[in-house]
Amino acid sequence: MLAARLSSIETNAMKRPLGKCLLAVMSAAVLLSGCGDDRREERLAAAGPKPSLESLLKVADAKSGGRKFRQCAACHSVLEGAMDRGGPNLFGVFGRKFGTNSTRYGYTAALTGAGGTWDERTLDSWIAAPSAMIPGTSMQFSGVPDPLDRADLIAYLKTQVPSPNGLR
Repeated sequence: MLAARLSSIETNAMKRPLGKCLLAVMSAAVLLSGCGDDRREERLAAAGPKPSLESLLKVADAKSGGRKFRQCAACHSVLEGAMDRGGPNLFGVFGRKFGTNSTRYGYTAALTGAGGTWDERTLDSWIAAPSAMIPGTSMQFSGVPDPLDRADLIAYLKTQVPSPNGLR
């Protein structure tokens, strides 16, 4: 069906110079749409029916998480030494105590008073629904409902730490 629609668009577009450019852009978009394939269905099948967080983390893909982090990048950086944005820099957040990752960011009393460490379980809860995990947080994000997407984001954040030899 998509091929038939593109053929129809191609026929009409080729009659106009601007249409040729539009056709090239649309064709590139269709071809590139498959480039982000993260083997989602394959990974979900490997995690099993009604997968636990642990099962999802076993099939999580940090590269896919990096792509998914783009929505987070509106407010957060993950570059070592980068400034905070609307939210704190998340470089090295994994394994840190709540509200301590950035010395410059003004964390809420709710977050700093909650106590806890950013690990797989706490990150999963936070990414799913920040204000449900810690009422009173200033993070104005409703959360990521998909458990595999959250596992991918966690896998990505786990890679955003200083390397043992100081090289990245």
